[in-house]
Order: sequence, then C-alpha cells, then structure tokens
Amino acid sequence: MTDRFLRACRLEPVDATPVWFMRQAGRSFSAYRALRQRYAILELAKTPDLCAEVTLMPVRDLGVDAAVLFADIMLPLEPMGVGLRIEPEVGPIIDRPIRSAADVSALRAFEPEGVGFVFDAIRLVRTELAGRAGVIGFSGAPFTLACYLIEGRPSRDFAVAKAFMYREPAAWHELMERLTTMIVAYLRGQIEAGVDVVQLFDSWVGGLGPADYATYVQPHVRRVFESLRGTPAIHFGTGTAALLAEAAGRPGHVFNLGHGVLPQTDPDLLRRLVDFVHEETAGANAAAAPAGVTA
Repeated sequence: MTDRFLRACRLEPVDATPVWFMRQAGRSFSAYRALRQRYAILELAKTPDLCAEVTLMPVRDLGVDAAVLFADIMLPLEPMGVGLRIEPEVGPIIDRPIRSAADVSALRAFEPEGVGFVFDAIRLVRTELAGRAGVIGFSGAPFTLACYLIEGRPSRDFAVAKAFMYREPAAWHELMERLTTMIVAYLRGQIEAGVDVVQLFDSWVGGLGPADYATYVQPHVRRVFESLRGTPAIHFGTGTAALLAEAAGRPGHVFNLGHGVLPQTDPDLLRRLVDFVHEETAGANAAAAPAGVTA
C-alpha cells in the first residue's frame, strides 16, 4: 500500500511494517533473466515499457509495498557528454576517464530531457500501480559517480580517484558540484514524474575516513538532500560504520540492510518473507512509528 510505505518513510504509525528489497527488480526472477537474454541492461533501462515491466515484477509477484525503479546509476552521465558502456561481469566502463581540471570543465551541463525515458517509465509504473504500492526512484551519489568517472571502471580501492581528490582539490570540488547539480535535477525530474521516495546510492563512500568524508563529500551530499526537502529520502552506502557520526546530521532517512537480493534467491522465499512480516506486524505498529523493513 502506498499509504503504508509513505507513512513509514515519514516515521508515522502504520497498520503493518512495509517491506521492499534492495535489488528487487530483476536478478532472481526467471522472467527478468529471459529479458536479459534478449536485451542489454542499458537497452532495458532506456526502453520505458520494458523498464516499467521489470520494475513492476516484484510488486506483482512478491506483494512488496514499493516498486524500485529499474535503472542504472550511470544513465544521467551520458547527457553530460560521458561515453560509457556496461560490460557483463565487469560493470561500467568510461571511454575517456577524467584525469585533469580541463576534463572536468569539458563536462556538459545536464539536461533532464537526455534521460526522458526514465521519467516515461516512472509514469507507466505510476499508472499501472494505481496506488497499490509506492514508487522509489534513485540516483548515484556524487562520490560514487566521481569515482567511476575518474577510475574509468570499477575498482577495489579507487586509488586513482582518491589521488585526484587529494592532488586536485579545486577540480575535485568542481566535479562534485557539477554532479550534485545534475543529481538534484535528475531526482526532481523523477519526483515530478511520480516517485514517492528518492534514494541516493553511495556504494563506495565507505572507502573514506570521517575527516576526508567531511571535507570532500559531505557538503555536496548535504546540498542534494536540502534541495529535495519535502520528499522522503534514503541514503544508502556500504561499509560506512566509521561515518555514522557524520551521517547522523544528514536529512536522509530510512535505513537499508545489506546490498540486496542475490541472483540465486528463490522468489518464493521472498514472497513468504513479505507475507510473514505483514502478518506478524499487522496491528502491532498502531502506537509506534517504525521504519520499513528492507534488505
């Protein structure tokens, strides 16, 4: 139920604890794997009806309380002039990684029309759900996107990106500002298209210590959330135990547990888990205001 999900996001009492899973759109569904045999991941994400279909699968099959938009965090970089591709079993590959202040300056200003297919997919999902579940949109966070842009590909330690951050602080902050401006416009476009909640993915921020986070990242993340006040927001990161003190001051809320559904997960187990949580918590939350259960 949309109301159940949104009330939990606002930390208000709910009739039962709402459930949704990270990476619930695809991967463990045979229907999704069949689509992936026919379409590359970016092709799925850029085709509104296919994107909407994958997004809706978990709501139809599992009974979760929210649909998570099927997309890739790299999509809004293309309108900024970034050439990229997704290699199976590897991840995003940037054609010309950023190596200098001049490369940062060469990035184009983001135009939301460049990802209009995302907004079209959201509208299709919103229409199909007709209030039966909430809709979660998302974007990559400035630090994670900057790491991909500078490294040019996934990395274990993002040493090249962090070296650029230390060596070229002015260029680093310019890059983060440009990405922050893009993210705000991108998420506002998703909100206008119909998402109920936005999520910021900062998959690699756990590689920073508290001091570096506060200096090189936190001001930009704060600007994202402050620009989106009025819309419930989730901030997701991995390996961030050392950053919790700094994270406590961010406006984003509703925590995520883990990094999502694994491809080998039996959908029937997820379905039973959703039913179990709903049944066990029905009526028990009338006087409380719990956050939703996520995975």
